Amino acid sequence: MKVAVVMGGASPEHQVSLASGRGIAKAVEILGHTAIPLVIDVEGNWVDGQHEAIEILQACDITVPALHGEGGEDGTLQGFLNQLKVPYVGSGVAASAVGLDKHLTKAVLKAHGIAVTPGVTLSGPDLTDTEAAMQTIKAAGLDFPVFVKPGNGGSSYGVTRATDLVSLAQAIADAADLDPHVLVEREMAGREIDLAVLQFPDGRVDTAPALEIHSDPSQPFFNATAKYDSSATRFVVPAPLDAALAERLRRTAIEVFEVLGCEGLARVDFFVPADGEPVVNEINTFPGFTPASQFPRMWAAAGMSYADVVDTLLRTAVANG
Repeated sequence: MKVAVVMGGASPEHQVSLASGRGIAKAVEILGHTAIPLVIDVEGNWVDGQHEAIEILQACDITVPALHGEGGEDGTLQGFLNQLKVPYVGSGVAASAVGLDKHLTKAVLKAHGIAVTPGVTLSGPDLTDTEAAMQTIKAAGLDFPVFVKPGNGGSSYGVTRATDLVSLAQAIADAADLDPHVLVEREMAGREIDLAVLQFPDGRVDTAPALEIHSDPSQPFFNATAKYDSSATRFVVPAPLDAALAERLRRTAIEVFEVLGCEGLARVDFFVPADGEPVVNEINTFPGFTPASQFPRMWAAAGMSYADVVDTLLRTAVANG
């Protein structure tokens, strides 16, 4: 097959996307297909020019939208590909849009009885009036420390741990620079566990062994530095979980995938408190896909190579039509 791999994009995750796209393109070639990389620059422009990009996309059998964050993982590119009648890997417009919007994700999951990280969404005057924001936060039953994050986005860009009014004001300002809706969430002490969800060509949906994150202790939390620039962060897969908890997380991850209407792949991230119930932190409908990323690591623990996972994604996309 001729496989277009779209990468880059205007989100803060541009460089991560380039690394994901290059890894996928290499795997496509290993599988015996022809990979055609298409890069979107940091301004959101197609490097080959939009008209040429359209011609290339329509001449390919399948497209892999290896973009992370806004402008690619949020349904924008998926809608464009739908208009071009180009089949592609991963979730469609609605699941992509809801999956990237943390407020909408939580609202949908809560409506289906799935526990999520307790929090509140700030907008409008609350973004510039810290006292008003604090009243909204306390009315939601939250108190310091809290995590503040943009309503859309990934890779922990714009995410800050706030411990008082001064740090809260700065955290809200930083997050609001990236999105007009800002989430404030309770700090969840406990374990961070990720589940990789994969759809197979026959329609079956399953998860790989869970992964536990041991973030760089010199960083305040699992931020972008700990994710991409630290040798002190460790990923343990399979995560040491008792059988009942492992099965519960597996079932919940698949339920999240299905409730949101996802297709192809997703990574579902959980907090597991020492003395409480697991909660869903967020979903990534196109998670980081470099060979060192969590998603391929988890499937490697299931005996699937990086190329095996890419092969499954391609065959599932073809089967989904």
